Amino acid sequence: MKLSGVCGLFLAAIVAVASAYAQEDIVPKSRSDLTFSYAPVVKKAAPAVVNIYTKQHVTVTDSISPFMNDPFFQQFFAQQGLTFGGRAREQVVSSLGSGVLIKPDGMIVTSYHVVQDAQKITVVLSDKREFEATVVLKDPKSDLAFLKISTPEPLPFLEMRDSDTLEVGDLVLAIGNPFGVGQTVTNGIVSALARKAEGVSDYQFFIQTDAAINPGNSGGALVDMNGRLVGINTAIYSKSGGSLGIGFAIPANMVRSLEGSKVQGGRVVHSWLGMSTQAVTPEIAESIGMKSAQGVIVKSMYPDSPAEKAGIKVGDIILSVNGAAIASDEDLQYRLVLSKIGETGTFKILRNGTPETIEVVLAEPPENPKRDLRTLSGRTPLSGLTVANLSPALATELGIDMGATGVVVAGVGKNNTGLNIGLQPGDIILEISGTKITSSEQLEAVMKKSANGWQIAYRRGGNVLVLTVKM
Repeated sequence: MKLSGVCGLFLAAIVAVASAYAQEDIVPKSRSDLTFSYAPVVKKAAPAVVNIYTKQHVTVTDSISPFMNDPFFQQFFAQQGLTFGGRAREQVVSSLGSGVLIKPDGMIVTSYHVVQDAQKITVVLSDKREFEATVVLKDPKSDLAFLKISTPEPLPFLEMRDSDTLEVGDLVLAIGNPFGVGQTVTNGIVSALARKAEGVSDYQFFIQTDAAINPGNSGGALVDMNGRLVGINTAIYSKSGGSLGIGFAIPANMVRSLEGSKVQGGRVVHSWLGMSTQAVTPEIAESIGMKSAQGVIVKSMYPDSPAEKAGIKVGDIILSVNGAAIASDEDLQYRLVLSKIGETGTFKILRNGTPETIEVVLAEPPENPKRDLRTLSGRTPLSGLTVANLSPALATELGIDMGATGVVVAGVGKNNTGLNIGLQPGDIILEISGTKITSSEQLEAVMKKSANGWQIAYRRGGNVLVLTVKM
């Protein structure tokens, strides 16, 4: 009797559900109602995704030994300042990538590394038409570049979505030209947000997706189910060179922030706070009485910086910027790059356990002292290096700690002595044979003095290294 009562209730429930469905009239009327398809989204978005082909002329040396085809031997001999090759010849190198039309007048956004050293850029539209493109802006720090093509009629373009509204689990499509096979669409979800991808750009704030991204997809579109641009595909995590389901895209908000940015000397000038921070760890949180680790703590302050003028102090904990939570230095840098110079940012901070709100007017980093670029020459181990006086502006460009001072290696050219001691852009030269280096002019004068040997002290990252060189 009890069993039949349960069955009766179950049958009644089925009848109720069926009745509700009938009332809502959701009986499939067409094949498209029966089969879910991304086709409508693709038809809307794909015409705005282009293929990009680049060419550049490089000088290569014909190897006189088969061993020099091995990357290990090439690196070893380069480190020793030696050559082990034959006849030098010029070669044309081609590469491919993707791009996205973001305006009807032919404005295209792509990855910086796609067009980095290109001497000729050809854009192929989805209808197979080809155009020569010119570079409007290149920003290696964000790994983004803007190109322009000219056409007599408006072109299809993608609207940009506020990428801050993305959530993990959202459906996305990746559109690009993998391996040069032609325009290809893959689907997936947003796997994670605010991801790091070392070596891609200075701003470690990426959308992670499992939509298949392969070589050639760089610069292509990551779109939502409304066909709006949410990111620019830029990198993959791979041990084989192919997709392993871990791809990274630059958020669309980063693309939007670069439009109309100040450009100086061919570079985008990003806004500047003038302070250094570090993430609040559980240990730091416990030591200052916080219930949980959140925000970043201010470690140092540049004198007369926007942060100092606004009243931010060393020891303050920054919890959010313009309403967006801050959990790491990368979060803070990303929020800064989204804000243009002259804009006011709202910073929520914690000071001695008390929450406060501070308005900060963002500025461009000052070039004080003047960089005074100098390329060193002569028979010295520093011959071929381009050096400059460090300033907040140059430190920001090179990704060096804002508080660093001294003379920095800004470029590495050919050493006419055939000697390569391994200095890299970003290294800070501290001393030459016991003489403290304070300016690029002084460094040039010190290196001109004849010597049989040099002791060179320099800082790389957080380490001070010393080289002893005899010639």
